[in-house]
Amino acid sequence: MSLDDRAEELASDLGVDKEEVKSDLENLVSYSVPMDEAVQSLRRKYGDGSSGGGGSAPSEKDIGDVTTDDSSVSLTARVLTVGKRSIQTQGEQQDIFEGELADETGKLSYTAWTDFGLSPGDTVQIGNAGVREWDGQPELNLGESTSLSFLDDELDVPYEIGGEATLHELQSGDRGVTVEVAVEEAERRTIDGREGETDILSGVFGDESGRLPFTAWEVHEVIEDGDPVRVENAYVREYRGVPEVNVSEYSTVTPLDRDIEVGEDATQVSIAEAIAAGGMYDVELVGDVLAVRDGSGLIERCPECSRIVQNGQCRSHGDVEGEDDLRVKAILDDGTATVTVVLDRELTEDVYDGTLADAKEQARDAMDKEVVAEDIRENIVGFEYRVRGHFSVDDYGANCDATSFERTDDDPADRARALLTEVES
Repeated sequence: MSLDDRAEELASDLGVDKEEVKSDLENLVSYSVPMDEAVQSLRRKYGDGSSGGGGSAPSEKDIGDVTTDDSSVSLTARVLTVGKRSIQTQGEQQDIFEGELADETGKLSYTAWTDFGLSPGDTVQIGNAGVREWDGQPELNLGESTSLSFLDDELDVPYEIGGEATLHELQSGDRGVTVEVAVEEAERRTIDGREGETDILSGVFGDESGRLPFTAWEVHEVIEDGDPVRVENAYVREYRGVPEVNVSEYSTVTPLDRDIEVGEDATQVSIAEAIAAGGMYDVELVGDVLAVRDGSGLIERCPECSRIVQNGQCRSHGDVEGEDDLRVKAILDDGTATVTVVLDRELTEDVYDGTLADAKEQARDAMDKEVVAEDIRENIVGFEYRVRGHFSVDDYGANCDATSFERTDDDPADRARALLTEVES
């Protein structure tokens, strides 16, 4: 049944104007609300008690009490952040406003599909805000059917207002954030954009707290030149398992008249903490290498996409002439969890104590590529390593793409004796 037919049927059942119902239904569907759920929400809005709504007015709630089971709510809140960007919905470009709201009980993300004129610090009373689930959490949708008024009395909230943050504080899903950073890397790339080929910038930002990758969807010369910058109205999304700062066409980028000292040390975390975070950029792990996984040692890669070639076959390009490479996939355990640490050719040559040419010669003499992986196992399994790299979590588990991989000075026998002494005491 088409949206128009559903609107006509719903308007007839409820005895209300079809065009009004159709407008509300289109609005909800544009928020990615499933059709059946949208219909039930409108039944509740217009007061069809037989549908389980129990009245036309949405419930008045504290933010801490809003759940994904709510269809619409009314609340009083303080605006923490306001971001603006353009998205494509139903084949058209639309500007949206997004950020976080808070009261004394908690904070909540929102998306406004209408420009309500929000600014950080505003205290607002919101009526009939839709609720949807986003990344497992409730999010408010403010649309044409939402009422919003500004209050003179400021609501005290236990959160910072304005979106100023360090890179270490940013999490995927943050919107309307402001950072002051050094541009550690910046590369111009050409992609197929909404209106054909367009140039973007990608690279790495750094500040006193750490580093994060970034993408600027328009070329800002001050970023490309590598100058320290202040970026306002950025948003953060997950890319390849780690948070990434996104600079949109509505972001403001201005040069800073001071240098940004970038911290040299990576954030040291446990593997369990990195898994719980869902991914972290530039972290340090310390643990024991338990094993070296299959697919390590001397391997072949597709010359087109660099994927692993097995039996002369690339998953994307079929029959190919593979190019030789070295790689290690080591299982690291720190007592809290395990992660697969992936070493590139340079780091693999270090732990193999030989070059790619040496590995090819050894495999050729033995007529078996596996001898290279066996040598690597003998060199690293059972020892403690300090690993620095980029941590990601996907459907296949936790992975860390290593940028450094160094054996610690710790003696496993000494650690075992220390652990035994601690247990016995």
